[in-house]
Amino acid sequence: MVAFGGALGSFRRRGSVSDESSEPEVAVDVARPHGAAHPSDPARAADDAIPDLDWRVFPEGAEHSMFEAPSGMLARVALGAPSAPRIVLVPGATGSKEDFVLMMPLFAEAGYRVESFDLAGQYESWRAGPWNLRPPRQRYDERLFLDDFLAVLDDGTAPAHVLGYSFAGTLAELALLERPERFASLTLLSAPPEPGQSFRGVKRIGPISAFTSPRQGAGLMLWGIRNNLNRVPPRRLEFVRDRFALTRRESVDDIIALMMKTPDLRAGLAASTIPKLVAVGEHDLWPRELHERFAREIGAHLSVYPTGHSPCETAPHQLVRDMLRLFEATDLTP
Repeated sequence: MVAFGGALGSFRRRGSVSDESSEPEVAVDVARPHGAAHPSDPARAADDAIPDLDWRVFPEGAEHSMFEAPSGMLARVALGAPSAPRIVLVPGATGSKEDFVLMMPLFAEAGYRVESFDLAGQYESWRAGPWNLRPPRQRYDERLFLDDFLAVLDDGTAPAHVLGYSFAGTLAELALLERPERFASLTLLSAPPEPGQSFRGVKRIGPISAFTSPRQGAGLMLWGIRNNLNRVPPRRLEFVRDRFALTRRESVDDIIALMMKTPDLRAGLAASTIPKLVAVGEHDLWPRELHERFAREIGAHLSVYPTGHSPCETAPHQLVRDMLRLFEATDLTP
């Protein structure tokens, strides 16, 4: 099992440029035409030129704070004018707000207020956990993550454009169905495309995932990260390894357990009339055909990038471009 929700992803960038599904149910093309050469695609060229950078450094003007959520203090960062249309980016298991460090200035430059935060138990939100709830609970369960996220959404202007990354894609889906008035649009980045035991469709390891416990699965994932199986650049590897010094292992175990019981939300998502985008890499954990089917089932646009599980790190300019195009179908633009 490899990385989920910002742990490593893949830095493979070669291949075709993003493309929508050929099925008519995927209503609108959000991405560039298939086969476009990247010299004529400034976003692709900018992504290809990303250096080996320090992932801890946010752009000048970024606002760092601690937010008091139901499960405890969550580390948060924001960039852009507080009065501007709002975007909330949510990282997944073993990830953090730093996974969006390349996207945030692009959104701010486009006139938006962009925010992110570390999930409970993850990186600088390591103090947050079920023991802080009233009454205390034993596990990092679905309700804990959902209530924290809804509290973040409530602490700012509404509605907001929301991106959920990997596990946080499911979290964002749950939040949309519970509080639709908080959402202007929904982007699902490398999110599980199937309900139930979501790892059953993962390439190569799918057939054995049913025999793996959540703790074993999390252990395999963490082993792959520490041993750099995806061959990320040195400074990225240094950052994700250092992040583990704070991330609570039990929070990772519990998230993997939740991903093994992904709820079936497709009917509710299909009924939602807000613009929706499914954004994935060609080399994602799950095969492209599963993401294509999921996009059709929920009435979402589809964008596919020449990278792996982490387009926010490896194709941020292309992803931001496609999200900005999605936002144009709403009333929440600068």
